[in-house]
Amino acid sequence: MATFLYKLGRSAFRRRRLVALIWVALLALAGIGAASAPAATSSSFSIPGTEAQRAFDLLEERFPGASADGATARVVFKAPAGEKMTDPANKAEVQKTVAELRSGSDQVASVVDPYRAKAVSKDGTVAYTQVSYKVSGMELADKDREALTEAGEQARESGLTVEIGGDALQAAPETGASEIIGVAVAAVVLLITFGSLVAAGLPLLTAIIGVGIGVSGITALAGVLDLGSTTATLATMIGLAVGIDYALFIVSRYRAELAEGREREEAAGRAVGTAGSAVVFAGLTVVIALVGLAVVNIPMLSKMGFAAAGTVAIAVLIALTLIPALLGFAGNRVLGRKARRQAPASDKPNMGTRWARLVLRHPVAVLLAGVVGLGAIAVPAASLEMGLPDDGSQPTSTTQRRAYDLLSDGFGPGFNGPLLVVVDGDKAAADSTAEEISGLDGVAAVTPATYNKAGDAAMITVIPKDRPSSTQTEQLVHSIRDTSGDDVYVTGSTAMNIDFSQRMNDALLPYLGLVVGLAFLLLTVVFRSVLVPLKAALGFLLSVVAALGAVVAVFQWGWLGSLFGVEQTGPIMSMMPIFMVGVVFGLAMDYEVFLVTRMREAYVHGERPGQAIVTGFRHGARVVTAAAVIMIAVFAGFIGSSEQMVKMIGFGLAIAVFFDAFVVRMAIVPAVLALLGHRAWWLPRWLDRALPKVDVEGDGLRTDDDAAGGPAADPDPDADAERELVRV
Repeated sequence: MATFLYKLGRSAFRRRRLVALIWVALLALAGIGAASAPAATSSSFSIPGTEAQRAFDLLEERFPGASADGATARVVFKAPAGEKMTDPANKAEVQKTVAELRSGSDQVASVVDPYRAKAVSKDGTVAYTQVSYKVSGMELADKDREALTEAGEQARESGLTVEIGGDALQAAPETGASEIIGVAVAAVVLLITFGSLVAAGLPLLTAIIGVGIGVSGITALAGVLDLGSTTATLATMIGLAVGIDYALFIVSRYRAELAEGREREEAAGRAVGTAGSAVVFAGLTVVIALVGLAVVNIPMLSKMGFAAAGTVAIAVLIALTLIPALLGFAGNRVLGRKARRQAPASDKPNMGTRWARLVLRHPVAVLLAGVVGLGAIAVPAASLEMGLPDDGSQPTSTTQRRAYDLLSDGFGPGFNGPLLVVVDGDKAAADSTAEEISGLDGVAAVTPATYNKAGDAAMITVIPKDRPSSTQTEQLVHSIRDTSGDDVYVTGSTAMNIDFSQRMNDALLPYLGLVVGLAFLLLTVVFRSVLVPLKAALGFLLSVVAALGAVVAVFQWGWLGSLFGVEQTGPIMSMMPIFMVGVVFGLAMDYEVFLVTRMREAYVHGERPGQAIVTGFRHGARVVTAAAVIMIAVFAGFIGSSEQMVKMIGFGLAIAVFFDAFVVRMAIVPAVLALLGHRAWWLPRWLDRALPKVDVEGDGLRTDDDAAGGPAADPDPDADAERELVRV
């Protein structure tokens, strides 16, 4: 592989104008396709095989036009002090608001009059109206949401307290500001790392081109492949991350080859042949993690995974072709001024060298500190409770949270998450079901059944006593399902959230097994070792579990919650573990492959195990540190969001990357390799014969001069002592 990539790199360098033109043309074509394609809608959210989904399917069949899975909004009114919502003036204002809601949007399916529906609290101070829409919250246009909020504003002017909750106010997450912050941070870190504006700009430019092609392609194909407007979210996040990382690795190796005195074309070929091999296999591990999301069997997640995997593939191709082409245009400007003035040859010790030698002197202590430290942080993960956040987890400054609190005070917390029970049967079956449910623990109220025209199906609304995300409400859902017959289904947003959480929980272990198993096989081929891939997988699992422990401690238990703006503790978002595994696994394998392939390359070329570790850190530690700092800064930017879900994702991913890059890859990995010595690179002979030879180390690129020179001499006076220390 190294020889093929070497030729590809040299060819791209020589034909740089053609290569650059091809990528610009691809970007233009993707942009034109995206601009001419119809706007992406939100593809319907479904969880095949769950009871909640079967209930929605039954509702669509028996209650056509009911928009059972459409968005809902609750407009909550509270009378001024000393007044009641039943006072004539207040009643007239509410009915005026109801009329405005009905006429405000053509997507409104129905608006309930609170006085006819008896949606007034016992003390008469609170009332609410429910607005049902024909489409989901993600499909609502801005003008539909504006009509909703304007109706509430007009009612406020009359002196009423008016707050609005429900999923109708949920818009697609706005990530533009966070991405701009991430790119800005990346620019600063790259400039510090390389000391050259040109070298710092190349990874940013190519990453943006890759994401542009990927996201434009997704937008262009949205109508054909039924891709929702949120499909590109994961592709943008991952594409930007790996695009910067892969280009960073190639540019860094190119500069190292120039520093050894090689001609620019030769340096480009060798950079792509060696670091490019690491990029290919790192990219494959990320693609495995993303495509593996199909195991969860939730169409929306599968589409997001495939789209992001396609963007990663584009990032790999750009790193292998466009980067060497742009290096050809850059000339020596890819080196900083100081580096251009210096003579070639620079193996003097840097921070990575000194850290590696420290670990080599105390491998047991470093290993124990890393494992025990992460193990202690991981302890809270044993108490992980998964669910989906509701309006009760929103900041108290939001209208959704205030509406949630008003409903809880006026009617009880269960009114924020009613259960919809669908009966596939006649009136007698519906009445029997309603009576049976009324006797269950945790039920606050059961409304009379609503029948379809044919009289062969009914809907019953059940109000729980507790809030939607509580374990008591979850137990009630299970109780209804256990005690009712096969023709009774529980659905609604609360039940759908419970089923979604269960599906994610059930898929976690199979997903982990698939991703880690396939990556283990891939890394075995790359490193020609059994123990190195095993160590990589175990280290990754340790960092992810530790990150989950930190998330539980902050967002579920409330430790340091005020520091991160957590106003309401509760269950951890159910997709958080799988999302963390998918995203962090890709980045972790990037760091592992780039750092350890350089060690493997040095070992194969004759260095002793300890020397190889030092060589790997001398060349790779600075680059891996820069890549990790960029990602931590990007993810940490999301912690400032007012959305609890976004805040949780940002914190979880930032802390996971920190643990994996700086504790696992920088400390535990060299400590384990130092203790294993030559045994780290052991591979059974039968397996060695069976595995394909991919030559990631660039053995086929060695010239006669390289072979004669052997490993580079280390000018540091501690080198001899180090060689004695690491002799195995």
